[in-house]
Amino acid sequence: MPPESGPAYLVGGFLRDALLPGAAPSAADFHDLDLAAPLVGPELYDLARQLSQFLGSPAVPLGGRHWRDVLRLTLPPAGTGQPAREIDLAGFGTGGIAADLARRDFTVNAMALPLPLWQPGPAADWSDAVIDPYGGRADLARKLLRSVNPQVFHQDPGRLLRAVRLAGQLQFRIEPETARQIRADAPLLEQVAPERVRDELLRILAAAGARGQLEVLDRLDLLCRILPELALTKGVPQPRNYHYWDVWNHLLHAVEHAELVTRGHHHSAIYSLSPWTAATAAHFSQEIGDGHTRRTLLKLAALLHDIAKPQTKQIDADGRIRFFGHSEQGAAIVEELLTQLRFSSRSIALVSKMVEYHLRPAQLRQGAAMPSRRAIYRYFRDAGDAAIDTIYLALADYLAARGPEITPDAWADHAAMLSYVLQTGTGTGIDPAAAATKPPRLLNGHDLMAHFQLSPGPLLGRLLAALDEAQAVGEITTKAQALEQAAALLSAAEM
Repeated sequence: MPPESGPAYLVGGFLRDALLPGAAPSAADFHDLDLAAPLVGPELYDLARQLSQFLGSPAVPLGGRHWRDVLRLTLPPAGTGQPAREIDLAGFGTGGIAADLARRDFTVNAMALPLPLWQPGPAADWSDAVIDPYGGRADLARKLLRSVNPQVFHQDPGRLLRAVRLAGQLQFRIEPETARQIRADAPLLEQVAPERVRDELLRILAAAGARGQLEVLDRLDLLCRILPELALTKGVPQPRNYHYWDVWNHLLHAVEHAELVTRGHHHSAIYSLSPWTAATAAHFSQEIGDGHTRRTLLKLAALLHDIAKPQTKQIDADGRIRFFGHSEQGAAIVEELLTQLRFSSRSIALVSKMVEYHLRPAQLRQGAAMPSRRAIYRYFRDAGDAAIDTIYLALADYLAARGPEITPDAWADHAAMLSYVLQTGTGTGIDPAAAATKPPRLLNGHDLMAHFQLSPGPLLGRLLAALDEAQAVGEITTKAQALEQAAALLSAAEM
């Protein structure tokens, strides 16, 4: 471990959180652990290699000017639903621990404790030994996030987003001068790798209270630098008979409601009407890509679902505002934006599909009757993997559209309809993605080719799709009925 030249130090987030009032973390409680050692070059890499062998995780250099001599080890999560754990090992030379702390971002992260003095339990047992040159402990008590010096964002522009994310995580306020620095340095965000921007944005969205943090990002001139098309939605009016907010505020409130409709009923007269079961809870806890769940990507889709409204806005002769084609154009915009931010292909497909189909669930019903099984089947077939998620986006969209003018009866009716769509689609085998509940085909392609002397091709595919739909909606239940319907379909195709 550390050489005779001095001890290693516990620094950064774990130490910060251990100093919070009431905290008494154990060594297994960390999500990110920062260690600083009086080593540079080969000696630091040798220590990292020893840790890597002991922990069974590779040590990866972070790279970059600011992160020179910093290596990261990533460990599995401590439990189900928890994030991966990270250990950052930083080396410092002749400047000692003071030099290491001087290059850190915020005062609450610029504290150090000699590692031999760390012990689990209340901080009072060891806090007198904490090295705190920038007043981090006082800022912890004041719940204040303050930069170590005016150059922290020039040294590492990724800290611009980290400031907002960390303030939200700790429920701290950003010190006014630090906020001024962020706004002044916001153009530096373009220097940050897209992958890092993506990760910070997703972590902000993943946390509770995401709408508030998005508003902070906007006030600090950051949000529309990440997603430039959002700037066009500000001040764009919407039909007052349906929408309380302009497009920009509607999107922010949609994020809030997407978060709340996927948190269960939580004893609310509003959210207790949303469909929620253990199965849907498990669905939204699934990790899709980029280390994040369906719940987080739903909030991203909520933020972006009307992003093409400014480009598609039209005003009829009678003065009504229309946004024809905004779903389809929005899906194309989202695909391009998320590709630029290096999202995984599966995440891009899911979010863009939600945006494309976000109006469809509300359009399934014609009149007062519940949607037909055929309409529900076709929705689940077309939306595919995004079908369930898009139903919850439609719930959030409705709540965000009405805002404080929502009426209980109308909301109850809308929620009941979407609950019916969800239950019918997932509970009876209509959902094509639910292979476990989907009954076997009455006829397969080989059956059809043998009986009707058909060859493989588009006609056979259309025939199978039509029989699948008829079976799913209950029009045919036997092989004989399937053959009869196939014959009728073939006859109609020949005419």
